[in-house]
Amino acid sequence: MSMKVGNAPCSWGVEFADDDRNPPWESVLSECAAAGYRGIELGPVGFMPEDPERLRDALARHDLDLIGGVVFRAFHDPAEWEDVLDGAVRTCKALSAHGARDLVLIDSISPRRAPTAGRADEAEMMDDAEWTAFVDRIRTVAKMGTEEYGLTVGIHAHAAGFMDFEPELERLLDEVDEAILKICFDTGHHSYAGFDPVAFMKRHMPRISYMHFKDIDPKVKADVIANRTGFYDACGQGIFCRLGEGDVDFHAVRQVLLDAGFDGWCTVEQDCDPTLGGDALGDARFNRDYLASIGFN
Repeated sequence: MSMKVGNAPCSWGVEFADDDRNPPWESVLSECAAAGYRGIELGPVGFMPEDPERLRDALARHDLDLIGGVVFRAFHDPAEWEDVLDGAVRTCKALSAHGARDLVLIDSISPRRAPTAGRADEAEMMDDAEWTAFVDRIRTVAKMGTEEYGLTVGIHAHAAGFMDFEPELERLLDEVDEAILKICFDTGHHSYAGFDPVAFMKRHMPRISYMHFKDIDPKVKADVIANRTGFYDACGQGIFCRLGEGDVDFHAVRQVLLDAGFDGWCTVEQDCDPTLGGDALGDARFNRDYLASIGFN
């Protein structure tokens, strides 16, 4: 069994491809490799070159594998369907070109859900018609990624979107065929939502194909939930802390993965605000060293 450890551009503050605050993509690759990682995610499509040869050469220079890519778009909004499809098709093509396996689907932040991130009992829920259409959009992209591009597609719950809390994630899993939709499980977002990541993993490990490793500062979480702080402001306040310094039990996470014979990638994601002058490389090194210290070699 091999659990490979990677990182993602969001650990360098890259959330959107056209954000002027983004660091150069070449420096993200360089620092990811320097911090000791074996692979990296694509980031938002368009951040890294979509010319396969150009990106392939850069990955080879830094001895990095391309792990997968995320479609972080508004699955909840029917008016944004063309944008969702654009991101999905371009991401699928990029992953296929580099032999990457994991396509991750995330419903992006909705103004209807942002005020209640972390508050499952107060969150606005979709009505039945909205939910049915929402699930159909997720199913359509999952089927495309699986059947047309040969990828493993995972749904990722995310704070402030309409796929956030454990009950709605489990409802989706019941309604979409496991053959086309697995789980990309994010330890930090599950904690942010107010649920136990390890307990969820124990129940659903056979369907988890890919892991995102985040940790949550419990004091910041309590503050941002109490103050109804927006997701990106919460990132700026450090809700996603360095691994091992928050409330996620990574020793237990590792044991669940070992017991299940998990052989996929575990990708560190420490979302940060690029305007705050943090030490992304230092955090990446710390997180890699922490994981090595508990057996993720």
